[in-house]
Amino acid sequence: MYRSAASVERLITLLGKLPGIGPKSAGRLAFHILKMSAEEAGDLTDAIRAVKEKVRECDICHNISESSPCYICLDEKRNRSVICVVEEALDVPSLEKVESCNWLYHVLGGRLSPLDGIGPDDLHLKALLDRISDETKEVILATNTSVEGEATAMYISKLLKPLEVKVTRIARGIPVGANLEYADVLTLSQALEGRREF
Repeated sequence: MYRSAASVERLITLLGKLPGIGPKSAGRLAFHILKMSAEEAGDLTDAIRAVKEKVRECDICHNISESSPCYICLDEKRNRSVICVVEEALDVPSLEKVESCNWLYHVLGGRLSPLDGIGPDDLHLKALLDRISDETKEVILATNTSVEGEATAMYISKLLKPLEVKVTRIARGIPVGANLEYADVLTLSQALEGRREF
């Protein structure tokens, strides 16, 4: 059986621990890094080190930032009456691509998953409740549409009900460019339930 140099094998093993990277992709990445110049490899190393040393959670919204409060929480032009709740910090850049998303965010740090031992105390739910004020007019639940994401949205909705704030859920359904014949029953039913006047 072929074995590469020990340092290359170690790099492949470490890269293979990244989400979405299987053994073949890890190998391709490792050999790509091997072909990089020493300067490029050093820049990559420096970038990884900087992320680990400088990036932290915002004390208010729990988004990632190099400062706290983060630039979103500090932005006075944002609509402070709307808080969009997401599961992870990586969801924020996706929503920020939409020009109409000019609200504040709250990052939960995960989703409820009893099978994985993740309960309400493991999420930033208390911090969310503490942020709700008279100024808050709407909380948008933008958790994923997985079973856990739906359960998390329902749980938060029940938590917020006594606070008399409008709670909305992102729409679900058929993605743009998709064919109906490939959609599953749940996706179709959600698309039909969320239909609007045209």
